[in-house]
Amino acid sequence: MAAVDVIIPTYRPGQELRKLLLRLRRQTVRPRRTLLVNTEQALFDGRLIEGLEEVEVLHIRRQEFDHGGTRHMAAMRTDGEFLLFLTQDALPADDRLIESLLRPFADARVGAAYARQLPREDCSALERYARHFNYGTKSRVKTAEDLPELGIKTFFCSNVCAMYRRSAYLELGGFERRTIFNEDMIFAGKLTAHGGAVAYCADARVVHSHNYSALQQFHRNFDLGVSQAQHPEVFGGVRSESEGVRMVLRTARWLLKTGRPRLLPQLVMQSAGKYLGYRLGKQYRRLPRRLVLACTMNRDYWR
Repeated sequence: MAAVDVIIPTYRPGQELRKLLLRLRRQTVRPRRTLLVNTEQALFDGRLIEGLEEVEVLHIRRQEFDHGGTRHMAAMRTDGEFLLFLTQDALPADDRLIESLLRPFADARVGAAYARQLPREDCSALERYARHFNYGTKSRVKTAEDLPELGIKTFFCSNVCAMYRRSAYLELGGFERRTIFNEDMIFAGKLTAHGGAVAYCADARVVHSHNYSALQQFHRNFDLGVSQAQHPEVFGGVRSESEGVRMVLRTARWLLKTGRPRLLPQLVMQSAGKYLGYRLGKQYRRLPRRLVLACTMNRDYWR
């Protein structure tokens, strides 16, 4: 049986983390080891891992956290054949998450596989449709040959719940050691550029969603734009705005079709926040530092 190590960055985790860890225990393919990389040790409740001998915690300072560097450091502390990265708020929807994620690795080209994200019960209508748009019901293996059809979605991948073949991860140097965001897609871009493949596994499901405000969307997409500007080798030849426009138009049609026209102004505000944040992020080198710090979601990155 394949050896799977799980890595979960945590920050002020609550009972939801305990629920996640217990659901991992009930998987048809159980992880061999789970490593939590936690920031702010004083705020970590040790009762969250009571009785879970396969779970260990590595504490780091908040200033040390980096989206790519921290995950890579954790990966180097494990030796499983497969690495499963999760966020602390991604709950396995059933007991076959790991089994389903492992399945596409039967294809030797596949170096990464990511799960479908289902909306939470409290998920807003707009975010619920966004989950459906980005995480459909059909699985697919994506390679560089799909770029003309899929564009930037060719190397879409999410470390909310994604598994990596260790040999491929190491061969390509792992995640960027210093990145504000998007370490998963940057790696997936390198993987496809070197002849590998990224698998989307619709049967592997986690419950995960956020009800971001327009301002929060602005901050998040600013960092997204920064990450793309910093990695033209991955994103330089692919436009992502067209995919965003397609999502907005489809969401608007869905709102009208389902009798929710009152949500159109909210869609416009959120879409404007996303686009403005993204465009400013792409041009971050031209902005004064004070403005960058006002726009970013991750101020620690700029210190």
